[in-house]
Amino acid sequence: MMALHKETAGTTALILAVPSYWEEAKAELMKRDRIMKKLIPQFGDLHLVGNGDPFKTLARSVVGQQVTTRAADVAWNKLLLVCPKITPSQVLKAGAEQLSACGLSKRKTEYILDLADHFKAKRVHANQWAEMDDEAVIAELVQIRGIGRWTAEMFLIFNLLRPNVLPLDDPGLIQGISQNYFSGEPVSRSDAREVSANWEPWRTVATWYLWRSLDPVPVE
Repeated sequence: MMALHKETAGTTALILAVPSYWEEAKAELMKRDRIMKKLIPQFGDLHLVGNGDPFKTLARSVVGQQVTTRAADVAWNKLLLVCPKITPSQVLKAGAEQLSACGLSKRKTEYILDLADHFKAKRVHANQWAEMDDEAVIAELVQIRGIGRWTAEMFLIFNLLRPNVLPLDDPGLIQGISQNYFSGEPVSRSDAREVSANWEPWRTVATWYLWRSLDPVPVE
């Protein structure tokens, strides 16, 4: 979601386990970064929750592009009524007219149908993504219409649970850095990179806590 990307798990395939690196990352971030030292304890045992279904994760990200969290949630819930399992076959069967009726723009409808077609025709290698490095996964994903780098990075975070993603195109990240590190002053991409240098190799974890600082309750 452009306004603030949060956990977007569907009704199935929910991964509730804490990511294996989470506790180590929290400890390291609190040791290195004075803002993280204050921020992380505020959220207790909350942690990143991933969606285990690659297609559903990508479809959810497409729905969330360029709209508020609330608008994306409304459209997604309507889509669940039409396609309860959010599978490529269900989406293709629903067709453009039913997808549009869920509140999706003409362009997003085209994107989701193209995504479904890529999965059904096996033009993407979802079964290999877990073994591929971050940039290789991004390179494959951005070949699909409507999936840019931001959407691919959200996939790395919420599906593959990669620990070191820094989504510089995400307004929530930039806003979180602005509020927590710069007293609300505008933040450039170079400012964000400079702050995040202290987070490696746990930039995903730091990003997640900055999202929480703006919206404490993750959506599941």
